[in-house]
Amino acid sequence: MMANRLLELYIHIPFCVKKCLYCDFLSASASEAEREDYMEALFLEIRERAVECKEYQVCSIFIGGGTPSILPGEQIERMLALIRKHYALTEDAEISIEVNPGTVDEKKLCIYRAAGVNRLSIGLQSTHDRELMALGRIHTWQQFLDTYQWAREAGFDNVNVDLMSALPGQTRESYAESLGRVLNLRPEHISAYSLIVEEGTPFYRAYEKGQLALPDEDTEREMYRDTERLLLEQGYHRYEISNYALPGKECRHNVGYWTRREYLGFGLGAASLMDNTRFHNTAERQAYVESPLQQRQEIQPLKRQEQMEETMYLGLRLTQGVSREEFRQRFGVSPEDIYGPVIEKNRRDGLLEYHRKEEGNTEGCQDGDEMAYLALTPRGLDLSNYVMAQFLLE
Repeated sequence: MMANRLLELYIHIPFCVKKCLYCDFLSASASEAEREDYMEALFLEIRERAVECKEYQVCSIFIGGGTPSILPGEQIERMLALIRKHYALTEDAEISIEVNPGTVDEKKLCIYRAAGVNRLSIGLQSTHDRELMALGRIHTWQQFLDTYQWAREAGFDNVNVDLMSALPGQTRESYAESLGRVLNLRPEHISAYSLIVEEGTPFYRAYEKGQLALPDEDTEREMYRDTERLLLEQGYHRYEISNYALPGKECRHNVGYWTRREYLGFGLGAASLMDNTRFHNTAERQAYVESPLQQRQEIQPLKRQEQMEETMYLGLRLTQGVSREEFRQRFGVSPEDIYGPVIEKNRRDGLLEYHRKEEGNTEGCQDGDEMAYLALTPRGLDLSNYVMAQFLLE
């Protein structure tokens, strides 16, 4: 049978040099032997799960963590060769890997590129060393610059840079300087997030004790505004709440998440969505290493109502919004048939609007237009959590 369904692959590498003070991701430091054992289990899972994917073509691969670049380049090379051997890939498959400065050199980046990686996501967070130190990052601004230059020399022409705002000790001016320095480099993509103090992290414990000097709400809001303004001025399109790209450089893998494309996760804690069923692997590393094929948990077939909810609150993260026609094709009804009062209320409040994707604007679209998209307004983006919560059906 010819593969005709598109599938994304996510691969979790749960290792890092040391855990950042704000991080609540599933990651930890480990010995070389522990990393080797994990990778052998991961390779086994990748190989044996291929039988589930005979009807699919893989259109994107995302290697995340943790810090995947902590591994030898040859392990990434071996992993991608294994995937190519057992899975059908589209000709233009997007293959991304997260890297942190201080864990890569020019040789390793050249190995990635030769192995088929065509997109890098570099974790910078700030261009100020004192702010990086406050976060518990292992690198400096200069190490990032070295990494970025090596990436270009290795042939990468699709690079994302992660930035964070509302950091301890950060000012509006220091954040604007970070943005300006990154913009001068012209990466193809910028992910700009505001710090969230997550429970269970060192930052949370410091916050509880009143020991975390965060910017006030007004300053944080100004940083948020500065992000959009400065990036738009430099030609970056805001295509998702926290993501900006030069034309044609949106992260296709992440857009797939927000549009509910099927994806299969490999590795510790990795989540999946296949055949409208969600599940994830265990978060216990030893259990995964001992039997990686026996660790799927919380297998949840999604009811039609849950599928509609996800389509709306995930799709509204995209500035393009939710296609009314695709919603109708998928569920046999329009969004208005299910969410009419919610949509009208938020339109009256200036939080939702209709627009045409092909026109690139949000004006002149009639409610009955089959090609219309329903999207958050600029004000709606500011209040996105409030709006999205209203699309959860009782």
